[in-house]
Amino acid sequence: MLKTEDKIKQLINTELFKKGINDKIIVINEEQTQIQYKCKNNAKGKLNDSDEIIIVATFLKLIYDYNYLPQNISVKEFLQNKTMLADVIVYNESNRQILILVDCKDYVIINKQKIEETKDGMLRCAYAVEASYVWIAFGIKDEYFEIKQDSPVARISISDIPQRNGKVKYYKYTKGVYEPLAATQEGLMQKLKSAYDTLWRDGAMAPTRAFDELNKLILCKIWDEHWQDNDPKSEGEPLSFQIIYYPEDKYDLQNLKAKTELGKRIYNLYEHAKLKRADVFKDDIKLDKHKIFDVVKYLQDINLTKTDLDTKGLAFQNFLDEFFRGNFGQFFTPNPIVKFIVDSVGVKKDWKVLDTSCGSGGFLLQALRSIRDEANNTDCEKQSTSLFNYWHEFAEKHLFGIEINEQISRVAKMNMIIYDGGHTNIITNDGLKSNRTIEIENRNLNFQDETFDLIMTYPPFGSVIKADEVSYYNEYELFEKNLGFTELKDRITDDKKKWRTSQSIEILFLERCYKYLKENGYLAVILPEGVLINSTTQYVRDWLIEKFRILAVVSLPQHTFSYINSGCKSSVLFLKKHPLELTKKFEQTLIDVKAIVKSEKGLDKDERSERILKIYKEKIFQYSSDYEVLMYEIENIGYDVTGKSITGSELEEVSKQINNFIIK
Repeated sequence: MLKTEDKIKQLINTELFKKGINDKIIVINEEQTQIQYKCKNNAKGKLNDSDEIIIVATFLKLIYDYNYLPQNISVKEFLQNKTMLADVIVYNESNRQILILVDCKDYVIINKQKIEETKDGMLRCAYAVEASYVWIAFGIKDEYFEIKQDSPVARISISDIPQRNGKVKYYKYTKGVYEPLAATQEGLMQKLKSAYDTLWRDGAMAPTRAFDELNKLILCKIWDEHWQDNDPKSEGEPLSFQIIYYPEDKYDLQNLKAKTELGKRIYNLYEHAKLKRADVFKDDIKLDKHKIFDVVKYLQDINLTKTDLDTKGLAFQNFLDEFFRGNFGQFFTPNPIVKFIVDSVGVKKDWKVLDTSCGSGGFLLQALRSIRDEANNTDCEKQSTSLFNYWHEFAEKHLFGIEINEQISRVAKMNMIIYDGGHTNIITNDGLKSNRTIEIENRNLNFQDETFDLIMTYPPFGSVIKADEVSYYNEYELFEKNLGFTELKDRITDDKKKWRTSQSIEILFLERCYKYLKENGYLAVILPEGVLINSTTQYVRDWLIEKFRILAVVSLPQHTFSYINSGCKSSVLFLKKHPLELTKKFEQTLIDVKAIVKSEKGLDKDERSERILKIYKEKIFQYSSDYEVLMYEIENIGYDVTGKSITGSELEEVSKQINNFIIK
């Protein structure tokens, strides 16, 4: 949640606020702490009050969006013998009759019971003072009511308050005429959280199911916003993803007609969107009309398509961050670490990029952002279409991901859709399977070996793959016994004795990534530090030296992944795949060296090991005479063990040094 000072900055930067200042409808002091409204009662307020920020926004909307006159509006005026304080009151042009009562509260900091009490109190007050309408403005969700004097409980829900001298409409948004506006980061994040909480309701629905259903409704909203592409003849018709009220609900507080018709429209949107995005969702929406109604209330007033990419990207990432920490932490890489790795490598637009265990798609999205930022900074023709095509083509044709968990794979695809990127190149499968198997099972020909320029990945830690549980164990060198520089036993032995019974999953991912990479392709991988220092994994390090040029090793602090209760200290390894010819030279040299040592008599095991390493190093230096490895031990990654941001992060400076080293 944004701090109050950040909310003030956000408010001041809105077009409405700037227009209000320019027209002298509002005046603020130099410290930006106090405001005066040039209205009927010339009220004043303090901007460090979160409710005041909502009052300001509502006051300006009444003037600029609804055409009411400042002289007919009061701010923070007492009613009913000073027993009731109304945040905003709109009078008729003679200032003798109250037309609209507005109650403004920061939804985030008050509980649900207080919300309902506030709403009921305002509606009773409106009836008592014979107001015509009530606007409940809670920042992230607005509700509107028409008050009927024939009954004190008659509170007819309406889609919006009328314009000055206008009539009540049954719906608010019309395609191509009046559509929702872009969202702020804070507003979007709170709407997403509130919509999710509405479905989850303290355990009434499983968190994962609530998350899935919310994603389906988001897909419906995006489809509705793209009406020009999907149904261009519908211009002038009401948007489907909004609540439309009907005369039949006039005295029905449950709004059953509105809920029923909304449900039909949402189901129809989803069926069309599902046909287009068949790789994202295969099952139907599993929500009743009441749940759909509650979620649409939160999301109908924003336009995701028009929202700035960074705004919605950060809002969704923060929302996903909070959700994953509690439910799927193992599929989430912290943003500072993702950005560090992408910045260190320096993604190129013509590269083909892969994450073999992509989780929610963090590495792919950050790669996309880097190319988008590059497009914005180029000297090419500054047209929005050309800039969009510059990075959108990268998203569609150069970003690929594999994720074994079907639900998380959908999240990654939705992330790409929300960010206006491609999503068809994210597949659900086991990232350790061969490219041929993936080609058959996913009907996708893009995951071919030796075709990727860059792989960035955070493979799962701590589990093992048992040879008798998978069919692909014999495709991996690292599943073999007798590996390593100092191992004198022949690798080619009886088949039953050749293979290990199991292997760590992160070690196998190293080899799978190697196979996917082109010669001179880059691999940035997060590994448990034990792989790099334990004596039992020396053969893995030997294998890496034969296959890759080691560029940099960055040791991360113990708390880097504490959000998943992982005490495993980790490092980031930056590697560049050797040309095949060079790897063959390494392999043949090792075979020759071992043959020499085998022929030497009188050496014990330790002496043989030392002798192999001595001769091997002497011979391979002719291939790699200038072999420097950058080594870093980072202590400050920009957040502490609780995930709270802290100053002094070392990541940005280290990423610059690594990138300079890679490109030189």
